[in-house]
Amino acid sequence: MVRGRTISAVDATKACLERIERLDSKLHAFHVVRAEKALAEAASVDDRRDLSDLPLAGVPVSIKDNFNVAGEPTRVGSRATSDAPAKADDVAVRRLKDAGAVVIGKTTLPEMAIFGFTETAFAISRNPWNPQRSPGGSSGGAGVAVATGMSPLALGSDGLGSIRIPATFCGVFALKPTRGRLPLMGDLAEHWFSVSVSAPIAATVGDAALMIDVLGGTTTFRDVMMPAKKLRIAVSMKPPTFLASLEQPISDAVNASVATLREAGHSVIESDPPYPLSLPNNVLRLWAAGVGQDVKNLDWTDLEKRTQTMVRLGRLLGPAPPKALDRWASAASSWFRDFDVALMPCVAHASIPAGVWYGRGFVSTVLQQIRALPYTAPWNVAGFPAASVPAGIGPDGVPLSVQVVAPAGGDGLVLSVAAQLEQLRPWPRFSPDAAR
Repeated sequence: MVRGRTISAVDATKACLERIERLDSKLHAFHVVRAEKALAEAASVDDRRDLSDLPLAGVPVSIKDNFNVAGEPTRVGSRATSDAPAKADDVAVRRLKDAGAVVIGKTTLPEMAIFGFTETAFAISRNPWNPQRSPGGSSGGAGVAVATGMSPLALGSDGLGSIRIPATFCGVFALKPTRGRLPLMGDLAEHWFSVSVSAPIAATVGDAALMIDVLGGTTTFRDVMMPAKKLRIAVSMKPPTFLASLEQPISDAVNASVATLREAGHSVIESDPPYPLSLPNNVLRLWAAGVGQDVKNLDWTDLEKRTQTMVRLGRLLGPAPPKALDRWASAASSWFRDFDVALMPCVAHASIPAGVWYGRGFVSTVLQQIRALPYTAPWNVAGFPAASVPAGIGPDGVPLSVQVVAPAGGDGLVLSVAAQLEQLRPWPRFSPDAAR
């Protein structure tokens, strides 16, 4: 509509700012709202002569607060960081702006983007479907922003599930792309020993696919097509760790998606990924050592106690041996020789409470994260694309999902299967409060 000048970029931005003003005092999706700057950027978009050529002309986007946006501080949910504004946009942010997008604000995350919930000393972010429950994390604010229409698109990051987890709990779509496909936050060469990637959250599969193209500088994914042939699909409920317990609403959601794909003509076979016994330990080591990387220039006294403990653990143990990680990726690739894609849970628990995580100790926090959120991290370690696709509503009113995984480079196939699920089992565009 903006490209065709049916509406202006300024009007689109104003509409999102009005949603933020109406909803965000209760939900806390945003750490920074760039109202005046966003309107000025939108006016500049409206003045562009090449408006019809911009793939994201006038589309308001939110940016997770571990990316640099020129003129804004990058606080990563921590009081230990500086209020100094970033001098320049990260590459990912610049590509969004070059495509005509308007940066409307920076979204909330837990301290240093560590956990699968979004609670900091600044605010507790809440699920727009049920404010007593968490939106997940670490891209929690991004999930809330898209689910409520406060921003149609959101840029996040996914280190061990940080974009798929909030997409699950907020009822929107997210794709963690193949490692190396998109530029990282801070324009880093690698992050968290190469398990962390940049990723989009969107209301629809097509929107996310277009955003992947814009961020990656490609035109490969935006025209998402249904699967062109009968696929071999593996389905697994097995968690990667014995500490996890899968709740019935989650398995029901996965089974419903499996039934849909089987009815569409695909071959679905029960088969579990060859998770090594050492994988959970290696994930913990990568997690802790990655956090240690991130805080090396910060004042430790202003970090949460559990963050300090994680940093000490990471420095004591160091990252997992690269050979062990390569063995898992190789085993996973071999498993996929018999399958095109795999379906499995994205999370083990149908929801997690909001407001009970701040101030918890390290051990109880980490154990609960492992129990509730075990399914996403293995695919970061392998570097494979994996998506969270909405799959109904749970008993407490929080959305459910299914995770779709493919081997490295199979991003288009993941998008194709997700698009078919979207067509056959459509999900609501907005959470209830935002739809009113």
